[in-house]
This record gives sequence, structure tokens and C-alpha cells, in this order.
Amino acid sequence: MTQITAISGQSVKRSGYSGYERARVFDYDHELAETGAGTVAGEFLRRYWHPVALTSEVGELPREIRVLGENLILFRTTAGEIGLVHRHCPHRRASLAYGRCEENGIRCCYHGWLFAPDGEVLETPGEAPSPGPADAVRARVRLGAYPVVEYCGLVFAYLGPADRMPDFPLYDSFETPGITRRPYRANYNCNWLQVLDAIMDPVHTTFLHSLNGGVQFSEAMKEIGEMRVFERGLQFLGSNTRRVGDLVWIRINELVLPNFTQAGSAFTADGERAHYFGRSSFTRWVVPVDDHHSMALAWANFGDRGDPHKYNSQEGCELIEQGEVIDRPYEERQRRPGDAEAVEGMGPISAHLGENLMPTDRGVSLYRRKIRRLVRNLAGGEEPSQPWQIPGRAIRTYGQDTILCFPMKDGEDRKYLKTLTEAVMEMQFAAEDMPLDARDAHIIANLKRMEKEGLG
Repeated sequence: MTQITAISGQSVKRSGYSGYERARVFDYDHELAETGAGTVAGEFLRRYWHPVALTSEVGELPREIRVLGENLILFRTTAGEIGLVHRHCPHRRASLAYGRCEENGIRCCYHGWLFAPDGEVLETPGEAPSPGPADAVRARVRLGAYPVVEYCGLVFAYLGPADRMPDFPLYDSFETPGITRRPYRANYNCNWLQVLDAIMDPVHTTFLHSLNGGVQFSEAMKEIGEMRVFERGLQFLGSNTRRVGDLVWIRINELVLPNFTQAGSAFTADGERAHYFGRSSFTRWVVPVDDHHSMALAWANFGDRGDPHKYNSQEGCELIEQGEVIDRPYEERQRRPGDAEAVEGMGPISAHLGENLMPTDRGVSLYRRKIRRLVRNLAGGEEPSQPWQIPGRAIRTYGQDTILCFPMKDGEDRKYLKTLTEAVMEMQFAAEDMPLDARDAHIIANLKRMEKEGLG
């Protein structure tokens, strides 16, 4: 290969480098990444309930928040009702961040207009008594407001058209017996898709969380297992099945569109002992703040079927969320990056058109394709479906760990791991219609029976 000699006397190759040819700037996926009002993905996301804050963040004073590109005010009346409204008073556009929380609503600091949590104008005290212009204004004008639900330490909101509002979704992981839930927030300085992608990317656990800067969860996660994606309506289940001696560890990461995520435990399961239908380390939503920022709002789950209680702290939640604590020196982040460093390092919006997706990215490809179809269908007038739910029952979910004793099959073990994964998942799907407490006990009993009797 032709070389030149630099001033220092060192030889430098003339060919092989391609920086100049590859310096083009790739575009991002506008259709899925942009979430503000009026965008196609923004309209899609506004058809679902999202957590927007921790209950603990709603105090005596109004709180400014930003969700889906909208600047909003979250407040609690002195009677205890939470409201979520547009930031600017419709009178003269003063910010309600400086408003006063009262028994019936929030009062603007500028001219004293009082607004109910649903946006109704209750008082215009500086104007002439009724009848007159004040009555006309109160009949015609409303402050923009959104319905909210306060549940187990999280505040959820629906930002879509009122006549399209779905029922508030109830997932089975809201009710898992013996689980202690701790609400937490993790902020990301990047687009929501970058954060969401990771849940359908089981192979990154081997490298980012195990081989790169040291083990962040368990030693057994170093192995690249057999991967499979199960698509069931809005639900995507990414399995990674690892061999650990005589044990088989089936770990399921879960995404329910548009942004509800679960995974197996971060620290309880380690592939070294049996574990039967252990549940998710977190119950989590990835919510766009705007196109350049997002937030994970979640409960971390502690107990025998979640993670150990010793991680029930803010630092523990951060470890569960992304493998490392969030506020660290830059050099430490370089040496031991976690999810935040991986996804924020792509830039505020990843250049999706510069990606080279591989077979291990199948889960990412499938869920993006499904969202794209739903987004386009909505643009064409077809409302998106909601998570499938039996009336009166919680939505069944499968983010979990199951570890069973099945000794290696010489010469065909990788095929055997796939067969075991399919058998375990089909067993759980078959119990979907059972009442929740009976369902879990049934699954666990059948897993133990399968382990005892063998498979094939």
C-alpha cells in the first residue's frame, strides 16, 4: 500500500481512510421522531395516556412542565385536585407559573382570573358584575386543560382530543402481590426513540452493561443468548435465552406501544438459581418532552418477584434504570457508560438514515415499523388501537425472568434453548384469560412441572 512520509518521519498510508467520503450528514426520521402538536407522531402519541410527573413534584406552588413539545402548568388545588393546563392565561397571556393555587382552581397573578382544573373560567374579578362582557367571556373562553389521573405516585395525563379519550389502562404489574413500588424519574437529553429502542435491543446488555466497562447487573448477562421477538398486537416481547451451566435463563423485555416498557429484574435474577416467572424491575413509560429531550417515568419494583429491597433508593432506581447513577463526572461516564451515555451520545436526534440495522436489531425494526403503520393510518383517519384488555381485568404483561434447570443438549443446545423459550411463552399466553392471582400461580406451577418432567 502506498505510503507518504510525514515531517515527523512517520509513515502514513495514502489509502483506506474514508472520512472525507463519509462526512455527509444523515437526516433523522421526521415521521417518528417529531412529537409536537400537529406532527403525525405527535397526534398518534396524543391518543394515549402518559405519565407527566411524579406526585411528589406537585406542591403548594404551580410547576412548569413540558410534554410533547407543549409548555404546561401542573398544580394542585388546596382541596387536593390536580390540574394540568396551558401555561398562559387567555386574558393577557400572563404565565400561570406565578398563579396562586386555591380551593377551586388556579388564579392568575396579573388580573386575578380564576380557572378550574378543567379550564373553566370561574371568576373575572376586575370586570363589572353580571350581566355584561364578563359573562360573555366566561361563556366563550376556556383555559386549555387536560384530564389527569393520579395513581401510585405518578400523575398521568391525556393530551389528545377529548372525544377520543380512551379508558385509563390498567396493567397487571400495577397489582403484583408482594411488590413494593417506588416512583422515579430519569431525564434524557435526546429524542424519545433513542431511549425506547433499548428495550427491544437485548444484545446491548451483553456489551454496554457487561463487557465494556465492567459488569453492571450480573455476570451471566455477558453471554449472547438465543433471541426471539414475539409480536402480539401492540405488544412486543424480546426474549434472550442464555445457558448458564445446567440452568436456562429466559429473560423477556417488553414494549406495549406506544411507550410502556418492562424488563426482567436488574439484580435478583442472575442465572445461578431457579426463578419462576419473576416480574419486571421497572414499570416504565418513555415520554417525549420535546424533540430533543425525553423522560422515563416509572415505578421500580422491589420484592421476591422484583428487585432486592436494598436498591429501594434514588440511587438504586438509577442503577435499575440505566446501569449507573446519573450524576457522575465525565471521565467516569467515559470509563463506565450506561444507557444515558449510549443514547445521548447519538445526539439530540439520532441520524436514523445513517444506521445499518442487523438481524439482532429485529425487535427495533419491528416496533418502529408498527408505529409507522399506526401513525400513517391515523393520518388517513383510522384511530389507533389501545392495549387489549378484558373488561374489568388488568392488561396481561410478560416482562420477566424465568430460570429453569435443563441440562445441555450436546450438539443441539441452541435449538433446544429456542424450543424451551417457545414452550415457556406459549404456557404463559395460554393462561392469559385466567384471573390474575390464579394466572400467576398456574404459570409458576406449570414451570416447575415442566422442569421436573423435562421437555422433549
